[in-house]
Amino acid sequence: MKFLHLGDLHLGKTLGDFDLIEDQRYILDQLLCIADNESIDGVFIAGDVYDKSVPSEAATKLLDYFLIKLAEKGIRVFMVSGNHDSDNRLNYGSTLFAHNQIYISAVFDGILHKQSFAEGDTEIDIYMLPFVKASQVRHYFPGEDIENYDDAVRTIIRNTHIDRKNKNILVAHQFVAGKGEDPALAGSESIGTQSVGMVEKIGYDCFDDFDYVALGHIHSPQRVGKDEIRYSGSPLKYSLSEANNEKSVPLITVSAEERVKIELVPLKPMRDMRHIKGTLRELLDKKNIKAPEDFIYATLTDEDIVNDAMGIFQQVYPNTVRIDYDNSHTREIEQVDISRIAENKSFPELIGDFYRLMYGCEITEEEMDVMRTAAREAGVINEAD
Repeated sequence: MKFLHLGDLHLGKTLGDFDLIEDQRYILDQLLCIADNESIDGVFIAGDVYDKSVPSEAATKLLDYFLIKLAEKGIRVFMVSGNHDSDNRLNYGSTLFAHNQIYISAVFDGILHKQSFAEGDTEIDIYMLPFVKASQVRHYFPGEDIENYDDAVRTIIRNTHIDRKNKNILVAHQFVAGKGEDPALAGSESIGTQSVGMVEKIGYDCFDDFDYVALGHIHSPQRVGKDEIRYSGSPLKYSLSEANNEKSVPLITVSAEERVKIELVPLKPMRDMRHIKGTLRELLDKKNIKAPEDFIYATLTDEDIVNDAMGIFQQVYPNTVRIDYDNSHTREIEQVDISRIAENKSFPELIGDFYRLMYGCEITEEEMDVMRTAAREAGVINEAD
């Protein structure tokens, strides 16, 4: 049997001021074409289906469209909730969906639910673990010592009968790490010492009973600990730091005799995300312009600040997301010892120093008044300063 492993669709997400619904529809259509070309039997969707817990109408319609197309093709769907999803909203209608082989596990109820299938000599058990917190699991296993997310997931698996004679697959949305190694982030996640997006780390070795683990939560496609434990990554680039990355979807082939086979099928977006660097004149020279509809992150190397750079850029690249500078002024700022810059300096002195570093000249009184007003409103300085 063949499966596509998806995760982190984030339907309804925006990039800066740009709506990505059409880009998301385009990539979902591409996934439907891959499903046709590869004669796919099922699709795993490993959480963060929506970008917000209260999704937009456009986002819900897009998911409806995708699921209907899969159902029409007779392709089974195994979908779990992520930390961005509303459990109850995603779970709505799950019993009705199951009649069309669309299986949704969005609310943890103390059981690691599974769907079992046989294809010839291959018997497959597909387990679905929605995003869970330690407090949720503790409620169902009061006699267990559950202090963190790792304890919680291990407790769930330990209390589940897993038939090792079958091929066992887990679909889950958690932050799973290798031995002494964290997953590589795409940039659209936030990370602390122990978590990504406030989700604590889980050791990959707790999944030893599974032949394949289809993970969601990290947006960069990658293996964790071993090839069979894998993040699909998001199907689109959702962060400017991903500009040089390539997206793909794992194609999973499961048979009775062999280990799970994994093939990465490249994905091509409707509009790519690119980082371009140079002077304004160089970047907007006709001979250097390509794919002007792409999402653009531009770094200008001009020594002087360009007035209305965004407006100028968007005349050529209408989907310019961000512009920054790399010149002698910005490099000088990067070398400043931030911990000492504010020592024994008043607010006007600090702002004046910053202005000279950025623009190479003195700040005017009118501009300083604007900065004082903004600082007072933000609570940085009091009315007397």
